[in-house]
Amino acid sequence: MPQERTVGADFIVSVEVAAPLMKAVQTDEVADTVNYAVVTDIVREEMAVPSYLLEQVAGRIAQRVFDGFPQVEKVWVDIRKVNPPMGVHCKGAGVKICFAR
Repeated sequence: MPQERTVGADFIVSVEVAAPLMKAVQTDEVADTVNYAVVTDIVREEMAVPSYLLEQVAGRIAQRVFDGFPQVEKVWVDIRKVNPPMGVHCKGAGVKICFAR
Protein backbone atom coordinates (compact mmCIF):
# COMPACT_ATOMS: atom_id res chain seq x y z
CA MET A 1 0.00 0.00 0.00
CA PRO A 2 1.26 3.53 -0.73
CA GLN A 3 1.08 4.65 2.91
CA GLU A 4 3.20 1.67 3.96
CA ARG A 5 5.99 2.81 1.65
CA THR A 6 5.97 6.15 3.52
CA VAL A 7 5.56 5.08 7.15
CA GLY A 8 6.82 1.50 6.92
CA ALA A 9 5.39 -1.64 8.47
CA ASP A 10 6.33 -4.14 11.15
CA PHE A 11 7.23 -7.70 10.23
CA ILE A 12 8.02 -10.96 11.99
CA VAL A 13 10.48 -13.13 10.06
CA SER A 14 11.37 -16.73 10.78
CA VAL A 15 13.94 -18.79 8.88
CA GLU A 16 14.42 -22.54 9.28
CA VAL A 17 16.99 -24.65 7.47
CA ALA A 18 17.51 -28.34 6.82
CA ALA A 19 21.11 -29.45 6.53
CA PRO A 20 23.29 -32.40 7.56
CA LEU A 21 24.84 -31.08 10.76
CA MET A 22 26.37 -34.16 12.37
CA LYS A 23 29.85 -32.69 12.06
CA ALA A 24 28.78 -29.73 14.23
CA VAL A 25 27.24 -32.16 16.73
CA GLN A 26 30.61 -33.86 17.04
CA THR A 27 32.97 -30.86 16.89
CA ASP A 28 31.03 -28.11 18.70
CA GLU A 29 32.49 -25.65 16.15
CA VAL A 30 30.50 -22.77 14.63
CA ALA A 31 32.35 -23.28 11.34
CA ASP A 32 30.65 -26.69 11.01
CA THR A 33 27.08 -25.44 11.24
CA VAL A 34 24.75 -22.80 9.83
CA ASN A 35 25.66 -19.62 11.68
CA TYR A 36 22.36 -18.08 12.75
CA ALA A 37 24.03 -14.71 13.35
CA VAL A 38 24.92 -14.61 9.64
CA VAL A 39 21.37 -15.69 8.72
CA THR A 40 20.03 -12.89 10.93
CA ASP A 41 22.22 -10.38 9.08
CA ILE A 42 20.90 -11.69 5.75
CA VAL A 43 17.32 -11.23 6.93
CA ARG A 44 18.03 -7.72 8.21
CA GLU A 45 19.69 -6.69 4.94
CA GLU A 46 16.99 -8.13 2.67
CA MET A 47 14.14 -6.72 4.76
CA ALA A 48 15.69 -3.26 4.29
CA VAL A 49 15.32 -3.50 0.49
CA PRO A 50 11.99 -1.96 -0.63
CA SER A 51 9.84 -4.62 -2.32
CA TYR A 52 6.21 -4.95 -3.32
CA LEU A 53 5.86 -8.66 -2.53
CA LEU A 54 6.86 -10.66 0.52
CA GLU A 55 7.37 -13.62 -1.80
CA GLN A 56 10.19 -11.75 -3.53
CA VAL A 57 11.87 -10.94 -0.22
CA ALA A 58 11.53 -14.55 0.94
CA GLY A 59 13.16 -15.75 -2.28
CA ARG A 60 16.10 -13.38 -1.86
CA ILE A 61 16.62 -14.49 1.74
CA ALA A 62 16.55 -18.17 0.76
CA GLN A 63 18.96 -17.66 -2.13
CA ARG A 64 21.47 -15.89 0.08
CA VAL A 65 21.24 -18.67 2.68
CA PHE A 66 21.91 -21.24 -0.08
CA ASP A 67 24.79 -19.13 -1.40
CA GLY A 68 26.37 -18.72 2.04
CA PHE A 69 25.88 -22.26 3.31
CA PRO A 70 26.38 -24.97 0.66
CA GLN A 71 25.33 -27.69 3.13
CA VAL A 72 21.78 -26.30 3.40
CA GLU A 73 19.28 -28.46 1.52
CA LYS A 74 16.02 -26.61 2.31
CA VAL A 75 15.09 -23.18 3.63
CA TRP A 76 11.70 -22.22 5.03
CA VAL A 77 11.09 -18.48 5.14
CA ASP A 78 8.04 -17.15 7.00
CA ILE A 79 7.39 -13.40 6.76
CA ARG A 80 4.37 -11.97 8.56
CA LYS A 81 3.21 -8.38 8.34
CA VAL A 82 1.91 -7.26 11.74
CA ASN A 83 -1.37 -5.29 11.54
CA PRO A 84 -1.74 -5.30 7.74
CA PRO A 85 -4.04 -2.59 6.37
CA MET A 86 -6.85 -4.97 5.42
CA GLY A 87 -9.77 -3.44 7.32
CA VAL A 88 -10.03 -6.38 9.73
CA HIS A 89 -8.43 -7.21 13.05
CA CYS A 90 -5.98 -10.07 12.65
CA LYS A 91 -2.64 -11.26 14.03
CA GLY A 92 -0.95 -10.66 10.70
CA ALA A 93 -0.73 -11.74 7.10
CA GLY A 94 2.15 -13.09 5.13
CA VAL A 95 3.82 -15.98 3.39
CA LYS A 96 5.65 -19.14 4.39
CA ILE A 97 7.59 -20.70 1.53
CA CYS A 98 9.84 -23.75 1.43
CA PHE A 99 12.77 -23.50 -0.99
CA ALA A 100 14.79 -26.59 -1.90
CA ARG A 101 18.03 -26.94 -3.82
